[in-house]
Amino acid sequence: MARPSLLLMMAGAAALTVVANAAALTAPQDAQPKTRLGNSIEKDLKANDAAAARRNRGLDLREQAAKAAEARLQAELEARQKEAAGPAGAEAAEAQFDGLARIYQAMKPAKAAVVFEQLDMEVQMKVAQRMRDRSTAMILAAMSPKGAAALSMALARKSAKAGAAAPGKAR
Repeated sequence: MARPSLLLMMAGAAALTVVANAAALTAPQDAQPKTRLGNSIEKDLKANDAAAARRNRGLDLREQAAKAAEARLQAELEARQKEAAGPAGAEAAEAQFDGLARIYQAMKPAKAAVVFEQLDMEVQMKVAQRMRDRSTAMILAAMSPKGAAALSMALARKSAKAGAAAPGKAR
């Protein structure tokens, strides 16, 4: 076998040197060993970042808790408003219609009919339902035919709906 020539070995060594230098140039320059001061600064920066992250998480949790508390208070306020307006408001309205029914029953039918016809149909129905049948009949007789028919139809629809809602109820 023939020995490699000296020139060929020198060319190979030069190629290896070029590759090694290229690798050294592309390597990061910060690969130098760190000093104690550098390590201390880096450790302090990491500790500060961790503390800031903990504070941000705490702030986020407090914000979420505040939003949840606000929503809970808003729902509670709405529930109290509904509770206050619901039964008491309905009872007050019912008492108001009962009072109107007593007033119209006490009036002369001809004069009550003139005023009664000017009321909203819903109010007419609620008041007429609370009046005695005889008083309602006398006021209907004194009303205009068109007004009396409209109220009669509304009362008939209301009683038909009540009958359909409670089929087992005796009349």
